[in-house]
Amino acid sequence: MDPNNEVRRPKVVFQPGAYQGMQRGFKKILQAISPTLGPYPRLVAYQDGAGSGSPELLDDGGIIVRRIIQIPDRDEDVGAMFIRQVLWHLNQRVGDGTATAAVLFQKIYDEGVRFLAAGGNPMQLRRHLEAGMRLIDDTLAEKTIHFSARNRKIKFAQVAKSICYDPAMAEYLGEIFDIIGEYGVLDIRSGRGRELEREYVEGMYWKGKLLSRQMITDHARSRTDLENAAILISDCEVENPNDLLPALKLALQADLKSMLIVAKRVSDLTVSMLTRQETRDRIHVIAAETPGARLTDQAASLHDLAILTGGRPIVSKAGQTLQNVQPGDLGQARRAWADATNFGISGGLGDRRKLRAHIAQLRQTYQKMTDAEERQAVLTRIGKLLGGSATLWIGGTTKSEIEARKTLAERTARALRGAVMDGVLPGGGVALLGCRPALQQRLTQSSTPDERAAYRMLLAATEAPIRTLLLNAGHDPSAILGDLDRTGADYGFDLASSQMVNMAEAGIFDVAAVQRDAIRSAISSAALALTIEVTVHHKKPELSLEP
Repeated sequence: MDPNNEVRRPKVVFQPGAYQGMQRGFKKILQAISPTLGPYPRLVAYQDGAGSGSPELLDDGGIIVRRIIQIPDRDEDVGAMFIRQVLWHLNQRVGDGTATAAVLFQKIYDEGVRFLAAGGNPMQLRRHLEAGMRLIDDTLAEKTIHFSARNRKIKFAQVAKSICYDPAMAEYLGEIFDIIGEYGVLDIRSGRGRELEREYVEGMYWKGKLLSRQMITDHARSRTDLENAAILISDCEVENPNDLLPALKLALQADLKSMLIVAKRVSDLTVSMLTRQETRDRIHVIAAETPGARLTDQAASLHDLAILTGGRPIVSKAGQTLQNVQPGDLGQARRAWADATNFGISGGLGDRRKLRAHIAQLRQTYQKMTDAEERQAVLTRIGKLLGGSATLWIGGTTKSEIEARKTLAERTARALRGAVMDGVLPGGGVALLGCRPALQQRLTQSSTPDERAAYRMLLAATEAPIRTLLLNAGHDPSAILGDLDRTGADYGFDLASSQMVNMAEAGIFDVAAVQRDAIRSAISSAALALTIEVTVHHKKPELSLEP
C-alpha cells in the first residue's frame, strides 16, 4: 500500500460523531464570544503565535473570531470554522451583533441535537425553525422605532453609547450623524492628542492631492481655494501644456477666472505654464489627482463629479483627449479647493433633477447589494453627492489605545448608521423577549412533533441573550427574568442602575438592522448545521492550482 495514499485518505465521520465533533467546535468559538455581550463584558485575552509581548485584550466578537484561524482537533475544526464564517460575515455586514448571534446559535443547536438524537427529522425541523425565524423578524419589524427630527442628536448618542459604552465618543457620534445624516461620509482617523475631536467639511471631497506644491497659495494649510471655478474632469496625463489651451479658452469665454483640473498627472512643463504670473493674472488654475485606485472607482468618481458640476468626463481609455473639449464639457462650482491629500467642491452647478435621480438610483443599488465592500463604496458615493462629511479624530495616551478606540469607533459608526437608516428596538434583549407571545401562539397551533420542537427551541432561545447579559454583569438571570414576567411590555433591567425601566424611555436601544440580521443569521445557520449528517476532511490535503 502506498504510504502517501494512506496519509491522504479522507477521514469520513458519520452520526453521532459528526454532531459531537462539530458541537465541541461550536462551543469553543461561542464560549469565547458570549462573555463580550453587554455593557459590562468579560474580556478575552489573545496571545499571538510567537508568544511575545503582552496579550491583546478583546471584547469585540468580530475581532475574536478573526483571530481564531484553526482548532487542532479536526472534528472540532469543522464546526469552529462553520460558525466563524457565519459570525465574521455578520460583522462585515452590520458591524456588530456577533455575541447575540453566538448565544442564539448555541442554544438552538444544542436543543436541536438533543431532539434529533431522540428521533426528530432534521429537514422538517429546519423548515419549522426557518418559519419561526420569519415570524420573529416580522414581529421585530413591527416593534421598530424610527426617530423624528426632534432630539435626534440625543437619541443617536444613546444608541451609540449602547454599542461603544464610551460616553464622549457616543456624544460626538450622535452629533455627527445628526448633521451628516444616514448617507454622510465619516472619516475616522488617529488623533493628534489625548482627546476626541471632530471636524466638518463643507461640500464634497475626494482623495486626490494637488499635483504640484507650486500651486499652493495657503502654505500654512498646504491648500488652495478657488471661487466660481470651472471644473475640467478627466483621467488624462497632461504632457503638453497646449493640450489645456481649449479648456482654458472656454473658461475665459464664460467669464470664469479660476479652474480645477482633475487629471491623472501633469508634467512639470505644464505646471510651469499654469503657475506663471502671466497665466494667473488671467485665470487661476490648480490640478488635483484623479481619485480612485481601481478603474471602476475612477469611473464612478468621474461620473459623480460630472453630475454634481454639470460637466462631462474626458476619459482617455475611451480615446478622448483634452484637445477636443467642448463648452458643455466643463463643469462649474461656486467653490473648489485642494490640499496635500484631498480636493473638494461645494455648490456644484449641475442639473438638480439629474442629481436627485442619480442619488435615488444609487440608493436602490445600495439596498440590493450584499457584499460589504461594495456597499461601503456606494454608500460613500451617496454621502459625497449629498454633501455631508465629517472627520472624527481619535485620541489616546498610547498608539495601541488609539488603534483600539478607532476600531471601536468604526464598529459603532457602522451600527449607528444602520440605526439612522432602519430604526432601533428596545434594548437589553427586551425586543426579542417581546416575540414570545407570537411564538407561543404558533406553538399552540402546531400539529407535528417537529414543529412543536422548533417553536419550543425558539422560545428558549429568546431568553438566551438577556440571560447572558445578566450573567456577564454579575446578576442572577432567573430572579430577574421572573420579575420581568410581571412587568409591562418593553420593560427591562437597566444594568447601570440595577432597576426595572421602560427601555425606550430610558434611552436603552439596540440597532434594529443589527439585531434582526444577527437573529436571522443565528437561526438559519443553526438550522442548516443540524442537517449535516457527515463530515469529511483530509489529514494532509493535496495542493492544487485550481481556484
